[in-house]
Amino acid sequence: MPELTARRRMLVLAICCMSLLIVSLDVTVLNVALPSMQKELHASTSGLQWTIDAYTLVLASLLMLAGSTADRIGRRRVFMAGLVVFGLGSLLCSIAPSLDALIAFRMIQAVGGSMLNPVAMSIITNTFTDPRERAKAIGVWGAVVGISMAAGPLVGGLLVDSVGWRSIFWINLPVALAALLLTLRYIPESRAPKPRRPDPVGQVLVMALFGSLTYAIIEAPTRGLTTVLPFAIVAAAALIALLWYEPRRDEPLIDLRFFHSAPFSGATVIAISAFAALGGFLFLSTLYLQNVRGLDALHAGLWMIPLALPTFLFAPVSGRLIGSRGPRPSLLIAGTAMTASALLFAAFDAETHDVLLVVGYVLFGIGFGFVNAPITNTAVSGMPRAQAGVAAAVASTSRQLGQTLGVAVIGAVLASGVGASSFKDSFVTAAAPGWWILTGCGAAVLILGALTSGRWARGTAERTAKRLEATEVGEAAGVKV
Repeated sequence: MPELTARRRMLVLAICCMSLLIVSLDVTVLNVALPSMQKELHASTSGLQWTIDAYTLVLASLLMLAGSTADRIGRRRVFMAGLVVFGLGSLLCSIAPSLDALIAFRMIQAVGGSMLNPVAMSIITNTFTDPRERAKAIGVWGAVVGISMAAGPLVGGLLVDSVGWRSIFWINLPVALAALLLTLRYIPESRAPKPRRPDPVGQVLVMALFGSLTYAIIEAPTRGLTTVLPFAIVAAAALIALLWYEPRRDEPLIDLRFFHSAPFSGATVIAISAFAALGGFLFLSTLYLQNVRGLDALHAGLWMIPLALPTFLFAPVSGRLIGSRGPRPSLLIAGTAMTASALLFAAFDAETHDVLLVVGYVLFGIGFGFVNAPITNTAVSGMPRAQAGVAAAVASTSRQLGQTLGVAVIGAVLASGVGASSFKDSFVTAAAPGWWILTGCGAAVLILGALTSGRWARGTAERTAKRLEATEVGEAAGVKV
């Protein structure tokens, strides 16, 4: 990629952030619309889970493929294709005649979404080459997630109450079109010097692993162990096959050597934990506010502002903190705040007390605001720039996998707890185990953040980067390292 002026770099950042905005907004807006969709489409709890997880599951399955493909055929080209497919999927979702059709159209939407965020992050990584500038850019990137969390519930609530839940998909169309035109005009094309070859076997194994695991978790409460056990076996077999097959490829879909870096491995697990907490937190909160408290979509959105506003405010603070102090402070703050938030709901039934509910939302918003930037920064900063797309895609995959598992596990726990009793009467008791799981997710962020951000961890990252660079140099010279 050619060297750009400071103004042009900021314009590239803004265009990339537009793609993140529509992908992130889609999740938060959809959560507010869940009860309305449930009534119109006669959806069960598992049906609601699938409207979210069909999207995040496909997204997680294809992100690494999209990242490596963009490195190979051109990042701008793949980014633009993603905007077109995402817009088409959004339009189809808005006219879905049934729950099954909506789930299918959400999957089309996710195919486009898989070409957006990891590719945009790769463009940003290759545009902002100075580590401090990159950290600040990633902080802005994280703030966009905060904007989506702040605007999503309000915009979604207004649209659902005034026009209907189908209108939540319309807001993606003008943003996608504007981003497409601006990309064509201002973002230069770029490729990796030596991109990876396609890995169809690895891709199929990843899809089998994620799909089978998610199905087994979501459907277990209603279909029983006998039905879901074969899917659990398929997931385990796919995982074993991945661990055996990928190291034997010269250019694997997932380069397991990345995980020799403690910060990279930590960032991957932290991303899964943090976004599992986010997915579960939003799922429980939305159902509680509307189905238990009886609030309409707009007022439920207003109640979630204490969660969204801190995310928006602290995401750029986290980016600046990483630029000056590294990722450790942000991760410790995030882990502490998210753990404390979930603990209020798990141990003190915070949802039944207005003050505790607001405090819990504020704490979670602070924690999530601090956690996003260090995940991305750690994932890409220690890797060779030539593989930025793959490294960013692993981080993005971890986020989507985490959100998929969060909704699947927490929804399954909730469905098992409610059983045949009244949803409104049994919700708080049924949700308690889910809140304890989210407490564990927050604790994982805290512990791993402390363990994988010190001197020893940085040493493993440096050694891993040297080995990867030596391999690239050797392969360029025709010598296998």
